[in-house]
Amino acid sequence: MELRNLTTFVRVAELQSFSRAAQQLGYSQSAVTVQIQQLEGELGTRLFERIGRQVKLTQDGERLLPRALAVMKAVDEASRLTAGQGTPTGSLRIGTAESLLGSVLPPVLMAFGRRCPHVELSTCTASPSQLFQMVRQNEVDLLLFLDERTNFPEWIKAAERQERAVFVAPADHPLAGQKGIPLERLLQEPFLLTEKGISYRYAMEQALASRGLAIRPFLETGSTQLIAYLLRQRIGVSFLPEYTVTEEIAAGRLAILDVDCPPITMWSQLVYHRNKWVTPQMEIFLELMTRCLVGRPA
Repeated sequence: MELRNLTTFVRVAELQSFSRAAQQLGYSQSAVTVQIQQLEGELGTRLFERIGRQVKLTQDGERLLPRALAVMKAVDEASRLTAGQGTPTGSLRIGTAESLLGSVLPPVLMAFGRRCPHVELSTCTASPSQLFQMVRQNEVDLLLFLDERTNFPEWIKAAERQERAVFVAPADHPLAGQKGIPLERLLQEPFLLTEKGISYRYAMEQALASRGLAIRPFLETGSTQLIAYLLRQRIGVSFLPEYTVTEEIAAGRLAILDVDCPPITMWSQLVYHRNKWVTPQMEIFLELMTRCLVGRPA
């Protein structure tokens, strides 16, 4: 049994596509097909069901996958040992939300850089639906996102943390320090909000709608950092995950408003596809990110 064929099998399973696996591996699609056929011939079973354009693992393919991943991991460890490498090499691709990239990830990225100086690390931000699709297509290795607590059978959740979303304003705002601010009063203020469809904004809008209220923001932007900057310039109020303004609140520049509104919480969640080969650099990042989410230094 050739390692090359096992590697191709794992990549097809990750991507659920012969053509995308061929592109990533640098083979022709016919070569990938031949390699899978060779592996199936050796094992005497079908590993994939090909129905139209869809490619799915058979039951035997499902049973083979964890063993193939274990073989690849063992080979990788052996090659690093014989090469005398003390740190991983290769790449690591992180998909995430803009708010998490700017507020939660920096200390983890710095710690990862110290542990894995030879790994090419990249991040990308997109909408949740786009990020989920990128995981399915193996365009990112790990996904850190903010949403309602979510579980999908195709994903492995490595860590999660509950996050509070809050109404926030400049520290010297007239509403700062008041108790039980009515929503009707709050909505008289100019609002700076993240884009429509973002999980915590949607939850807040649903809470308003239950009371027959609606919000018309002065500004919508995908950047929580821009919103925090404008708040510091005393331009309006906002509704944000608390982690995005923790430092500003601690420094006395911004304040959380005590609003007559039910608490709204979301979850930071770190996931990867269950068919994914977990590389050494992924293992290190998972360790660091898990420690971060449970409140220990990276």
